[in-house]
Amino acid sequence: MSRERRPCLAEAALRIELAALPAWTLTEGALRRTFLRANFDDALALLIAVAELARERNHHPDVTIVWNRLTLDLRSHDAGGVTARDADLAHAIDDLAERFGA
Repeated sequence: MSRERRPCLAEAALRIELAALPAWTLTEGALRRTFLRANFDDALALLIAVAELARERNHHPDVTIVWNRLTLDLRSHDAGGVTARDADLAHAIDDLAERFGA
């Protein structure tokens, strides 16, 4: 499956997205959010749900999981930074996380 290459968000657009995504930060050229869960099983369950969402969108986060801490980084490696696809996925992850009580 081929994907359309999208440009990185301009600084002003990125600021607007970050304002709409208060739980996310711009860290090391990526949108980053860390979720603290009750334990490893809860963190893993959230990760599995995020993985399904990412698979549907054919756009996948970089993931770090340490016991009850799940960190997601969203960047478009092919574009060299944050694109609208990353912001869209961040919004979808926020909606998903709300359903998980995260």
